Amino acid sequence: MIKNESHIEDVANEFAIAGEFLSGEEIHSGHINSTYMATFTEPTGSIAQYIFQRINEKVFKNPLAVMRNVEMVTRHINWKVLRVKKDLGGQTLNLYPARGGRFYAEGGGGGVWRCYNFIEGCKTYDIVENTRQAYQAGHAFGSFQDLVSDIDVDDIEETIPDFHDTPKRYMKLMEVIAANPCDRVNSALPEIDFIQSRKHLTTKLIALRDEGKIPIRITHNDTKINNVMIDTETDEAVCVIDLDTVMPGLSLYDFGDLVRTVVSPAAEDEQDLSKVEMRMPFFESLAEGYLDGCDCLCDTEIENLVFSGKLISLEIGIRFLTDYLEGDVYFKSKRDRHNLDRARTQLKLVDELEKKEQEMKNFVSRLAKRRLLG
Repeated sequence: MIKNESHIEDVANEFAIAGEFLSGEEIHSGHINSTYMATFTEPTGSIAQYIFQRINEKVFKNPLAVMRNVEMVTRHINWKVLRVKKDLGGQTLNLYPARGGRFYAEGGGGGVWRCYNFIEGCKTYDIVENTRQAYQAGHAFGSFQDLVSDIDVDDIEETIPDFHDTPKRYMKLMEVIAANPCDRVNSALPEIDFIQSRKHLTTKLIALRDEGKIPIRITHNDTKINNVMIDTETDEAVCVIDLDTVMPGLSLYDFGDLVRTVVSPAAEDEQDLSKVEMRMPFFESLAEGYLDGCDCLCDTEIENLVFSGKLISLEIGIRFLTDYLEGDVYFKSKRDRHNLDRARTQLKLVDELEKKEQEMKNFVSRLAKRRLLG
């Protein structure tokens, strides 16, 4: 971790940035990587800002593979956006080259770093504020899925094996419960019971994949709403960010994670569970935007869009609970039982989604019919 501004300048100097370093600060967002913003005075006298990130090598065991994936995907998408689609939907950040010509650098304090251009007039949201933002987020990730649909799956490396394999996540939780390494199991018995009663849900998407009913695609794998940059004036999505987990996967996990982060007004670590709810208008806008942006989905994928939201909420709840029981070794935690609070929020959302499941299915069915009619 960078401890002061001079260290930020040292990292920035590893990249081919014209101008004079003015200042730097840490951006306290995200659970995994360390992120910083640096401000430069350009030779013309104007001010420019850049984003620097150190890849967390404890999570990403092969950070250079991460960078190869990011470079391939950003290059492919930007080529298609500029020359084929001719619109803003689905754009990504651009990697800024290091002085040696690569798209990454090794910092003085160790680690693999990359630099992105900073996009003015945009921000990310942890909670969607209106249905227009929900539509735009859905359209951005739908466009992303569509834009990468013609990349050969074999050209992208799997940087975190079994990242979205819900049965394995479930079995891992059961193993941790049995071992109880931090003597925390008794503090999470209601959550454990809730998850165990829904074990049958965990195998559905993997079974559909293995039966050849849904395809393996290049997917984002971390489609939280705060991974979409939104124009602050127009509420239009400008680009999808945080591409570290781009790798072969299932589109339904991507859409499901969008549902998880869009439909509830509660923060991911909300302690007051009465604030967790399923906002149907937000789901409708999200689903409409996603299908408007993505033409490549098969019928079985569309039929399981609603199920995917419930499943990924359950899976993320499993992951947070597993980390809590193991002693908070993966997700950054800022308070006692932070990851348990996160797990409880996800599991409450599963319950809320189940209450509205049929209504959601009816809406997606209407969208699918409209799609067929053109």
